[in-house]
Amino acid sequence: MDRGTDVIDILAGRVIPLRIGYVPVVNRGQKDIETKRTIHSALDAERNFFETHASYQSKAQFCGTPYLARKLNMLLTHHIKNNLPEIKAKVGAALVKCQGELEQLGDPLTDAAGQAANTTLSIITEFCNDFRGVLGGQSTDLSTYELYGGARINFVFNEIFCNGIKSIDPLEYVKDTDIRTILYNSSGSSPSLFVDTNAFKVIVKQQIKRLEDPCLRCVSMVYDELVRIINQLLGKPSFKRFPQLHTQFNQVVITFLKNAMLPTNKLVQDLVAMEQGYINTAHPDFINGQRAFAIVNERMHPPKPVQPGAPNTGRPSVTMTATERSLDDEMNLKDSGFFGSFWQNKNKKKSMTMEPPPLVLKASGTLSEREQQDTEVIKLLIQSYFNIVKRTTIDMVPKSIMLKLVDFAIDGLQRELLKELYNPEALADLLKESESTVVRRNECKRMIEALKKAETIVSSV
Repeated sequence: MDRGTDVIDILAGRVIPLRIGYVPVVNRGQKDIETKRTIHSALDAERNFFETHASYQSKAQFCGTPYLARKLNMLLTHHIKNNLPEIKAKVGAALVKCQGELEQLGDPLTDAAGQAANTTLSIITEFCNDFRGVLGGQSTDLSTYELYGGARINFVFNEIFCNGIKSIDPLEYVKDTDIRTILYNSSGSSPSLFVDTNAFKVIVKQQIKRLEDPCLRCVSMVYDELVRIINQLLGKPSFKRFPQLHTQFNQVVITFLKNAMLPTNKLVQDLVAMEQGYINTAHPDFINGQRAFAIVNERMHPPKPVQPGAPNTGRPSVTMTATERSLDDEMNLKDSGFFGSFWQNKNKKKSMTMEPPPLVLKASGTLSEREQQDTEVIKLLIQSYFNIVKRTTIDMVPKSIMLKLVDFAIDGLQRELLKELYNPEALADLLKESESTVVRRNECKRMIEALKKAETIVSSV
Protein backbone atom coordinates (compact mmCIF):
# COMPACT_ATOMS: atom_id res chain seq x y z
CA MET A 1 0.00 0.00 0.00
CA ASP A 2 1.06 3.55 -0.52
CA ARG A 3 2.30 5.49 2.45
CA GLY A 4 -0.36 7.45 4.28
CA THR A 5 -3.16 5.05 3.39
CA ASP A 6 -4.81 2.28 5.43
CA VAL A 7 -7.58 -0.35 5.18
CA ILE A 8 -9.37 0.42 8.44
CA ASP A 9 -12.76 0.68 6.70
CA ILE A 10 -12.29 -2.70 5.05
CA LEU A 11 -11.07 -4.37 8.24
CA ALA A 12 -14.03 -2.92 10.12
CA GLY A 13 -16.40 -4.52 7.61
CA ARG A 14 -17.83 -1.25 6.39
CA VAL A 15 -17.01 -1.98 2.73
CA ILE A 16 -17.56 -5.74 2.39
CA PRO A 17 -18.71 -7.29 5.65
CA LEU A 18 -17.61 -10.87 6.40
CA ARG A 19 -19.09 -13.24 8.98
CA ILE A 20 -15.77 -13.94 10.74
CA GLY A 21 -14.02 -10.68 9.78
CA TYR A 22 -10.61 -9.86 8.31
CA VAL A 23 -7.02 -10.45 9.48
CA PRO A 24 -4.37 -8.10 7.93
CA VAL A 25 -0.95 -9.56 7.15
CA VAL A 26 2.27 -8.28 5.52
CA ASN A 27 3.81 -10.72 3.05
CA ARG A 28 7.31 -10.71 1.65
CA GLY A 29 7.72 -8.76 -1.58
CA GLN A 30 9.74 -9.61 -4.63
CA LYS A 31 12.69 -7.63 -3.32
CA ASP A 32 12.65 -9.59 -0.06
CA ILE A 33 12.68 -12.85 -1.99
CA GLU A 34 15.61 -11.70 -4.16
CA THR A 35 17.61 -10.61 -1.12
CA LYS A 36 16.74 -13.95 0.53
CA ARG A 37 15.09 -12.45 3.54
CA THR A 38 14.26 -15.16 6.10
CA ILE A 39 10.78 -15.96 7.34
CA HIS A 40 11.67 -15.02 10.90
CA SER A 41 12.98 -11.66 9.78
CA ALA A 42 9.81 -11.07 7.73
CA LEU A 43 7.61 -11.93 10.72
CA ASP A 44 9.57 -9.50 12.95
CA ALA A 45 9.19 -6.76 10.34
CA GLU A 46 5.45 -7.50 10.10
CA ARG A 47 5.01 -7.26 13.86
CA ASN A 48 6.99 -4.01 13.99
CA PHE A 49 4.84 -2.60 11.19
CA PHE A 50 1.54 -3.19 12.97
CA GLU A 51 2.85 -2.04 16.39
CA THR A 52 4.26 1.24 15.05
CA HIS A 53 1.61 2.12 12.49
CA ALA A 54 -0.74 4.82 13.74
CA SER A 55 -3.85 3.16 12.28
CA TYR A 56 -3.13 -0.43 13.43
CA GLN A 57 -1.15 -0.13 16.69
CA SER A 58 -4.30 -0.18 18.83
CA LYS A 59 -5.32 -3.54 17.32
CA ALA A 60 -1.85 -4.96 16.72
CA GLN A 61 -2.64 -8.14 18.69
CA PHE A 62 -5.34 -9.00 16.10
CA CYS A 63 -3.03 -8.50 13.12
CA GLY A 64 -0.26 -10.49 11.51
CA THR A 65 0.41 -14.01 10.28
CA PRO A 66 0.71 -15.64 13.75
CA TYR A 67 -2.77 -14.40 14.72
CA LEU A 68 -4.18 -15.64 11.38
CA ALA A 69 -2.72 -19.11 12.03
CA ARG A 70 -4.21 -19.22 15.55
CA LYS A 71 -7.62 -18.11 14.30
CA LEU A 72 -7.70 -20.64 11.44
CA ASN A 73 -6.63 -23.40 13.81
CA MET A 74 -9.42 -22.42 16.21
CA LEU A 75 -12.02 -22.42 13.42
CA LEU A 76 -10.87 -25.83 12.18
CA THR A 77 -10.99 -27.24 15.73
CA HIS A 78 -14.53 -25.96 16.29
CA HIS A 79 -15.61 -27.37 12.94
CA ILE A 80 -14.15 -30.78 13.76
CA LYS A 81 -15.82 -30.82 17.16
CA ASN A 82 -19.19 -29.93 15.64
CA ASN A 83 -18.90 -32.71 13.05
CA LEU A 84 -17.06 -35.17 15.26
CA PRO A 85 -19.96 -37.67 15.79
CA GLU A 86 -20.55 -37.96 12.06
CA ILE A 87 -16.83 -38.30 11.34
CA LYS A 88 -16.49 -41.01 13.99
CA ALA A 89 -19.46 -42.89 12.52
CA LYS A 90 -18.07 -42.73 8.97
CA VAL A 91 -14.61 -43.83 10.06
CA GLY A 92 -16.06 -46.68 12.13
CA ALA A 93 -18.34 -47.86 9.31
CA ALA A 94 -15.49 -47.77 6.79
CA LEU A 95 -13.26 -49.69 9.20
CA VAL A 96 -15.87 -52.40 9.78
CA LYS A 97 -16.46 -52.72 6.02
CA CYS A 98 -12.76 -53.09 5.24
CA GLN A 99 -12.25 -55.59 8.06
CA GLY A 100 -15.19 -57.66 6.81
CA GLU A 101 -13.87 -57.65 3.26
CA LEU A 102 -10.42 -58.63 4.49
CA GLU A 103 -11.94 -61.48 6.46
CA GLN A 104 -13.73 -62.72 3.35
CA LEU A 105 -10.52 -62.53 1.34
CA GLY A 106 -8.77 -64.52 4.05
CA ASP A 107 -5.14 -64.72 4.93
CA PRO A 108 -2.64 -65.67 2.25
CA LEU A 109 -1.97 -69.39 2.17
CA THR A 110 1.40 -70.53 3.35
CA ASP A 111 3.22 -73.75 2.72
CA ALA A 112 2.29 -75.08 6.14
CA ALA A 113 1.30 -78.72 6.06
CA GLY A 114 -2.42 -79.27 6.05
CA GLN A 115 -3.49 -75.63 5.52
CA ALA A 116 -4.49 -76.16 1.88
CA ALA A 117 -6.33 -79.37 2.77
CA ASN A 118 -8.20 -77.70 5.62
CA THR A 119 -9.17 -74.78 3.41
CA THR A 120 -10.50 -77.08 0.68
CA LEU A 121 -12.44 -79.17 3.18
CA SER A 122 -13.94 -76.04 4.73
CA ILE A 123 -15.05 -74.68 1.35
CA ILE A 124 -16.64 -78.02 0.35
CA THR A 125 -18.49 -78.33 3.65
CA GLU A 126 -19.76 -74.75 3.54
CA PHE A 127 -20.90 -75.16 -0.08
CA CYS A 128 -22.85 -78.36 0.65
CA ASN A 129 -24.45 -76.87 3.78
CA ASP A 130 -25.56 -73.83 1.78
CA PHE A 131 -26.93 -76.10 -0.95
CA ARG A 132 -29.03 -78.03 1.56
CA GLY A 133 -30.18 -74.83 3.22
CA VAL A 134 -31.31 -73.24 -0.05
CA LEU A 135 -33.31 -76.33 -1.06
CA GLY A 136 -34.82 -76.70 2.41
CA GLY A 137 -35.73 -73.03 2.81
CA GLN A 138 -33.25 -72.58 5.68
CA SER A 139 -30.87 -70.18 3.95
CA THR A 140 -29.79 -67.03 5.79
CA ASP A 141 -30.19 -64.98 2.60
CA LEU A 142 -33.93 -65.42 2.11
CA SER A 143 -35.28 -62.98 -0.44
CA THR A 144 -38.46 -60.93 -0.10
CA TYR A 145 -38.35 -59.95 -3.76
CA GLU A 146 -38.60 -63.25 -5.65
CA LEU A 147 -38.88 -67.01 -5.20
CA TYR A 148 -35.56 -68.67 -4.59
CA GLY A 149 -34.10 -72.15 -4.30
CA GLY A 150 -36.48 -74.89 -3.23
CA ALA A 151 -39.49 -72.59 -3.61
CA ARG A 152 -38.87 -72.45 -7.37
CA ILE A 153 -38.80 -76.26 -7.56
CA ASN A 154 -42.08 -76.32 -5.63
CA PHE A 155 -43.51 -73.90 -8.20
CA VAL A 156 -42.39 -76.18 -11.02
CA PHE A 157 -44.14 -79.17 -9.41
CA ASN A 158 -47.40 -77.60 -8.25
CA GLU A 159 -47.98 -74.95 -10.86
CA ILE A 160 -46.20 -75.64 -14.15
CA PHE A 161 -46.22 -79.44 -14.15
CA CYS A 162 -49.58 -79.89 -12.42
CA ASN A 163 -51.42 -77.47 -14.68
CA GLY A 164 -49.63 -78.83 -17.73
CA ILE A 165 -50.83 -82.38 -17.03
CA LYS A 166 -54.35 -81.21 -16.23
CA SER A 167 -54.54 -79.35 -19.54
CA ILE A 168 -53.99 -82.53 -21.61
CA ASP A 169 -57.24 -83.61 -23.23
CA PRO A 170 -57.26 -87.34 -24.09
CA LEU A 171 -59.82 -86.78 -26.84
CA GLU A 172 -58.01 -83.85 -28.44
CA TYR A 173 -56.57 -85.92 -31.29
CA VAL A 174 -59.11 -88.76 -31.24
CA LYS A 175 -61.96 -88.46 -33.73
CA ASP A 176 -65.23 -90.33 -33.60
CA THR A 177 -64.33 -92.05 -36.86
CA ASP A 178 -61.07 -93.28 -35.33
CA ILE A 179 -62.96 -94.79 -32.41
CA ARG A 180 -65.40 -96.42 -34.79
CA THR A 181 -62.55 -97.89 -36.83
CA ILE A 182 -60.89 -99.33 -33.72
CA LEU A 183 -64.21 -100.78 -32.57
CA TYR A 184 -64.62 -102.63 -35.87
CA ASN A 185 -61.00 -103.77 -35.94
CA SER A 186 -61.17 -105.07 -32.37
CA SER A 187 -64.33 -107.08 -33.06
CA GLY A 188 -62.62 -109.10 -35.79
CA SER A 189 -64.70 -111.01 -38.32
CA SER A 190 -67.79 -111.22 -36.09
CA PRO A 191 -69.74 -108.09 -35.17
CA SER A 192 -69.64 -107.51 -31.43
CA LEU A 193 -72.80 -107.51 -29.34
CA PHE A 194 -71.32 -105.19 -26.70
CA VAL A 195 -68.64 -102.50 -26.61
CA ASP A 196 -65.28 -104.19 -26.87
CA THR A 197 -62.84 -103.25 -24.07
CA ASN A 198 -59.87 -103.75 -26.40
CA ALA A 199 -60.82 -100.60 -28.28
CA PHE A 200 -60.86 -98.65 -25.01
CA LYS A 201 -57.46 -100.04 -23.97
CA VAL A 202 -55.82 -99.29 -27.31
CA ILE A 203 -56.92 -95.65 -27.27
CA VAL A 204 -56.23 -95.00 -23.60
CA LYS A 205 -52.70 -96.46 -23.89
CA GLN A 206 -51.99 -94.13 -26.80
CA GLN A 207 -53.11 -91.16 -24.70
CA ILE A 208 -51.11 -92.24 -21.64
CA LYS A 209 -48.00 -92.19 -23.83
CA ARG A 210 -48.58 -88.47 -24.33
CA LEU A 211 -47.80 -87.90 -20.63
CA GLU A 212 -44.18 -88.96 -21.05
CA ASP A 213 -43.02 -85.77 -22.73
CA PRO A 214 -44.30 -83.29 -20.07
CA CYS A 215 -42.92 -85.58 -17.35
CA LEU A 216 -39.45 -85.48 -18.91
CA ARG A 217 -39.73 -81.72 -19.33
CA CYS A 218 -40.48 -81.47 -15.62
CA VAL A 219 -37.24 -83.37 -14.88
CA SER A 220 -35.35 -80.97 -17.14
CA MET A 221 -36.83 -77.89 -15.43
CA VAL A 222 -35.89 -79.18 -11.97
CA TYR A 223 -32.35 -79.84 -13.26
CA ASP A 224 -32.19 -76.24 -14.54
CA GLU A 225 -33.27 -74.96 -11.13
CA LEU A 226 -30.54 -76.98 -9.41
CA VAL A 227 -27.96 -75.57 -11.83
CA ARG A 228 -29.30 -72.09 -11.09
CA ILE A 229 -28.75 -72.65 -7.36
CA ILE A 230 -25.23 -73.98 -8.00
CA ASN A 231 -24.28 -70.91 -10.05
CA GLN A 232 -25.55 -68.59 -7.33
CA LEU A 233 -23.54 -70.41 -4.66
CA LEU A 234 -20.42 -70.36 -6.83
CA GLY A 235 -20.60 -66.55 -6.91
CA LYS A 236 -19.43 -66.29 -3.29
CA PRO A 237 -16.08 -64.60 -2.44
CA SER A 238 -14.33 -67.87 -1.59
CA PHE A 239 -14.71 -69.04 -5.21
CA LYS A 240 -13.73 -65.65 -6.64
CA ARG A 241 -10.55 -65.95 -4.58
CA PHE A 242 -9.63 -69.29 -6.17
CA PRO A 243 -10.67 -69.27 -9.87
CA GLN A 244 -9.29 -72.74 -10.57
CA LEU A 245 -11.27 -74.17 -7.66
CA HIS A 246 -14.39 -72.45 -9.01
CA THR A 247 -13.90 -74.10 -12.41
CA GLN A 248 -13.36 -77.56 -10.92
CA PHE A 249 -16.34 -77.18 -8.57
CA ASN A 250 -18.64 -76.24 -11.42
CA GLN A 251 -17.40 -79.12 -13.58
CA VAL A 252 -17.78 -81.75 -10.85
CA VAL A 253 -21.25 -80.60 -9.75
CA ILE A 254 -22.66 -80.32 -13.29
CA THR A 255 -21.32 -83.77 -14.19
CA PHE A 256 -22.81 -85.19 -11.00
CA LEU A 257 -26.26 -83.73 -11.75
CA LYS A 258 -26.15 -84.89 -15.38
CA ASN A 259 -25.36 -88.43 -14.24
CA ALA A 260 -28.31 -88.25 -11.84
CA MET A 261 -30.58 -87.24 -14.72
CA LEU A 262 -30.29 -90.66 -16.38
CA PRO A 263 -31.92 -92.76 -13.60
CA THR A 264 -34.43 -89.97 -12.98
CA ASN A 265 -35.59 -89.98 -16.60
CA LYS A 266 -35.65 -93.79 -16.55
CA LEU A 267 -37.86 -93.87 -13.46
CA VAL A 268 -40.27 -91.31 -14.90
CA GLN A 269 -40.48 -93.24 -18.17
CA ASP A 270 -41.11 -96.42 -16.19
CA LEU A 271 -43.99 -94.74 -14.35
CA VAL A 272 -45.66 -93.91 -17.65
CA ALA A 273 -44.90 -97.42 -18.97
CA MET A 274 -46.48 -98.92 -15.83
CA GLU A 275 -49.68 -97.02 -16.49
CA GLN A 276 -49.61 -98.22 -20.08
CA GLY A 277 -48.79 -101.80 -19.16
CA TYR A 278 -51.79 -102.43 -16.93
CA ILE A 279 -55.15 -100.74 -17.35
CA ASN A 280 -56.85 -101.19 -13.99
CA THR A 281 -60.53 -101.08 -14.88
CA ALA A 282 -61.30 -102.22 -11.33
CA HIS A 283 -60.08 -98.94 -9.88
CA PRO A 284 -62.65 -97.61 -7.40
CA ASP A 285 -62.71 -94.19 -9.09
CA PHE A 286 -63.19 -95.61 -12.59
CA ILE A 287 -66.67 -95.43 -14.04
CA ASN A 288 -67.84 -98.93 -14.97
CA GLY A 289 -69.36 -99.92 -18.28
CA GLN A 290 -72.90 -100.22 -16.98
CA ARG A 291 -72.92 -96.72 -15.57
CA ALA A 292 -71.28 -95.38 -18.74
CA PHE A 293 -74.06 -96.95 -20.83
CA ALA A 294 -76.68 -95.42 -18.56
CA ILE A 295 -75.15 -91.95 -18.80
CA VAL A 296 -74.83 -92.11 -22.59
CA ASN A 297 -78.33 -93.48 -23.00
CA GLU A 298 -79.70 -90.67 -20.85
CA ARG A 299 -77.84 -88.09 -22.94
CA MET A 300 -79.02 -89.54 -26.24
CA HIS A 301 -82.59 -90.28 -25.15
CA PRO A 302 -83.62 -87.78 -22.51
CA PRO A 303 -87.01 -88.60 -20.96
CA LYS A 304 -89.84 -86.62 -22.52
CA PRO A 305 -91.99 -84.68 -20.09
CA VAL A 306 -95.65 -85.72 -19.97
CA GLN A 307 -97.85 -82.95 -21.29
CA PRO A 308 -100.68 -81.96 -18.95
CA GLY A 309 -104.12 -82.91 -20.23
CA ALA A 310 -102.86 -85.64 -22.51
CA PRO A 311 -105.20 -88.68 -22.47
CA ASN A 312 -103.84 -91.73 -20.75
CA THR A 313 -105.00 -94.77 -22.63
CA GLY A 314 -103.12 -97.15 -20.41
CA ARG A 315 -101.21 -98.53 -23.41
CA PRO A 316 -97.52 -97.86 -24.08
CA SER A 317 -96.72 -95.73 -27.08
CA VAL A 318 -95.74 -97.65 -30.15
CA THR A 319 -92.38 -96.69 -31.71
CA MET A 320 -90.54 -98.27 -34.59
CA THR A 321 -87.52 -100.26 -33.45
CA ALA A 322 -84.69 -101.80 -35.40
CA THR A 323 -86.25 -105.28 -35.15
CA GLU A 324 -89.53 -104.05 -36.61
CA ARG A 325 -88.05 -102.62 -39.81
CA SER A 326 -89.53 -104.09 -42.95
CA LEU A 327 -87.73 -106.54 -45.16
CA ASP A 328 -87.59 -103.95 -47.92
CA ASP A 329 -85.79 -101.47 -45.67
CA GLU A 330 -83.33 -104.14 -44.64
CA MET A 331 -82.51 -105.13 -48.19
CA ASN A 332 -82.22 -101.59 -49.63
CA LEU A 333 -78.75 -100.02 -49.72
CA LYS A 334 -78.15 -97.07 -47.44
CA ASP A 335 -75.51 -94.34 -47.63
CA SER A 336 -74.91 -94.35 -43.88
CA GLY A 337 -72.90 -96.81 -41.85
CA PHE A 338 -69.28 -97.81 -41.74
CA PHE A 339 -69.07 -98.93 -45.34
CA GLY A 340 -71.44 -96.35 -46.77
CA SER A 341 -68.81 -94.71 -48.94
CA PHE A 342 -67.95 -98.02 -50.59
CA TRP A 343 -71.44 -98.26 -52.05
CA GLN A 344 -72.35 -94.60 -52.43
CA ASN A 345 -71.41 -94.50 -56.11
CA LYS A 346 -72.84 -97.92 -56.93
CA ASN A 347 -76.30 -97.89 -55.41
CA LYS A 348 -77.66 -95.96 -58.36
CA LYS A 349 -77.25 -98.92 -60.64
CA LYS A 350 -80.18 -101.28 -61.08
CA SER A 351 -77.94 -104.26 -60.96
CA MET A 352 -74.27 -104.67 -60.36
CA THR A 353 -71.67 -107.27 -59.75
CA MET A 354 -69.87 -107.63 -56.45
CA GLU A 355 -66.36 -106.27 -56.51
CA PRO A 356 -63.52 -106.96 -54.07
CA PRO A 357 -62.86 -104.35 -51.35
CA PRO A 358 -60.24 -101.68 -52.03
CA LEU A 359 -56.69 -102.07 -50.81
CA VAL A 360 -57.25 -99.37 -48.18
CA LEU A 361 -60.65 -99.47 -46.54
CA LYS A 362 -61.40 -96.51 -44.26
CA ALA A 363 -64.40 -95.53 -42.24
CA SER A 364 -66.70 -92.99 -43.84
CA GLY A 365 -70.30 -91.94 -43.77
CA THR A 366 -72.38 -90.89 -40.81
CA LEU A 367 -72.47 -92.93 -37.63
CA SER A 368 -75.48 -95.09 -36.95
CA GLU A 369 -77.27 -94.81 -33.65
CA ARG A 370 -75.51 -97.92 -32.35
CA GLU A 371 -72.12 -96.64 -33.49
CA GLN A 372 -72.80 -93.25 -31.95
CA GLN A 373 -73.73 -94.87 -28.65
CA ASP A 374 -70.66 -97.11 -28.60
CA THR A 375 -68.39 -94.19 -29.49
CA GLU A 376 -69.78 -92.03 -26.67
CA VAL A 377 -69.33 -94.89 -24.20
CA ILE A 378 -65.69 -95.33 -25.23
CA LYS A 379 -65.06 -91.59 -24.93
CA LEU A 380 -66.61 -91.53 -21.47
CA LEU A 381 -64.50 -94.48 -20.34
CA ILE A 382 -61.32 -92.90 -21.76
CA GLN A 383 -62.01 -89.61 -20.02
CA SER A 384 -62.71 -91.32 -16.70
CA TYR A 385 -59.61 -93.52 -16.73
CA PHE A 386 -57.32 -90.79 -18.06
CA ASN A 387 -58.30 -88.55 -15.17
CA ILE A 388 -57.16 -91.31 -12.79
CA VAL A 389 -53.83 -91.60 -14.62
CA LYS A 390 -53.33 -87.84 -14.58
CA ARG A 391 -53.94 -87.69 -10.84
CA THR A 392 -51.45 -90.51 -10.26
CA THR A 393 -48.88 -88.86 -12.53
CA ILE A 394 -49.20 -85.48 -10.80
CA ASP A 395 -48.54 -87.23 -7.48
CA MET A 396 -45.83 -89.72 -8.43
CA VAL A 397 -43.58 -87.82 -10.87
CA PRO A 398 -42.55 -85.08 -8.37
CA LYS A 399 -41.85 -87.81 -5.79
CA SER A 400 -39.68 -89.65 -8.30
CA ILE A 401 -37.74 -86.50 -9.18
CA MET A 402 -37.18 -85.67 -5.53
CA LEU A 403 -35.94 -89.20 -4.85
CA LYS A 404 -33.63 -89.66 -7.81
CA LEU A 405 -32.42 -86.11 -8.44
CA VAL A 406 -32.94 -83.60 -5.61
CA ASP A 407 -32.48 -85.85 -2.56
CA PHE A 408 -29.76 -87.76 -4.36
CA ALA A 409 -27.87 -84.49 -4.90
CA ILE A 410 -28.35 -83.44 -1.28
CA ASP A 411 -27.04 -86.75 0.05
CA GLY A 412 -24.25 -87.46 -2.44
CA LEU A 413 -22.87 -84.10 -3.55
CA GLN A 414 -20.43 -83.67 -0.68
CA ARG A 415 -19.13 -87.20 -1.10
CA GLU A 416 -18.59 -86.60 -4.82
CA LEU A 417 -16.76 -83.32 -4.25
CA LEU A 418 -14.46 -84.90 -1.69
CA LYS A 419 -13.69 -87.77 -4.03
CA GLU A 420 -12.89 -85.53 -7.00
CA LEU A 421 -11.27 -82.48 -5.37
CA TYR A 422 -9.72 -83.57 -2.07
CA ASN A 423 -6.46 -84.64 -3.66
CA PRO A 424 -3.27 -83.52 -1.81
CA GLU A 425 -1.26 -83.51 -5.04
CA ALA A 426 -3.63 -81.14 -6.85
CA LEU A 427 -4.53 -78.80 -3.96
CA ALA A 428 -1.69 -76.38 -4.70
CA ASP A 429 -3.06 -75.67 -8.19
CA LEU A 430 -6.67 -75.50 -7.02
CA LEU A 431 -5.94 -72.96 -4.27
CA LYS A 432 -3.86 -70.59 -6.34
CA GLU A 433 -5.20 -67.11 -5.65
CA SER A 434 -6.11 -64.69 -8.40
CA GLU A 435 -4.02 -61.55 -8.82
CA SER A 436 -7.02 -59.32 -8.12
CA THR A 437 -7.48 -61.03 -4.73
CA VAL A 438 -3.86 -60.39 -3.71
CA VAL A 439 -4.04 -56.73 -4.79
CA ARG A 440 -7.34 -56.16 -3.02
CA ARG A 441 -6.07 -57.76 0.20
CA ASN A 442 -3.10 -55.40 0.31
CA GLU A 443 -5.39 -52.43 -0.35
CA CYS A 444 -7.66 -53.47 2.50
CA LYS A 445 -4.72 -53.80 4.88
CA ARG A 446 -3.46 -50.32 4.03
CA MET A 447 -6.94 -48.87 4.34
CA ILE A 448 -7.49 -50.52 7.73
CA GLU A 449 -4.21 -49.14 9.04
CA ALA A 450 -5.10 -45.62 7.88
CA LEU A 451 -8.61 -45.82 9.33
CA LYS A 452 -7.28 -46.99 12.70
CA LYS A 453 -4.95 -43.98 12.83
CA ALA A 454 -7.84 -41.69 11.90
CA GLU A 455 -9.98 -43.27 14.62
CA THR A 456 -7.26 -42.63 17.20
CA ILE A 457 -6.89 -39.00 16.14
CA VAL A 458 -10.63 -38.37 16.17
CA SER A 459 -10.98 -39.96 19.61
CA SER A 460 -8.30 -37.64 21.05
CA VAL A 461 -10.06 -34.44 19.90
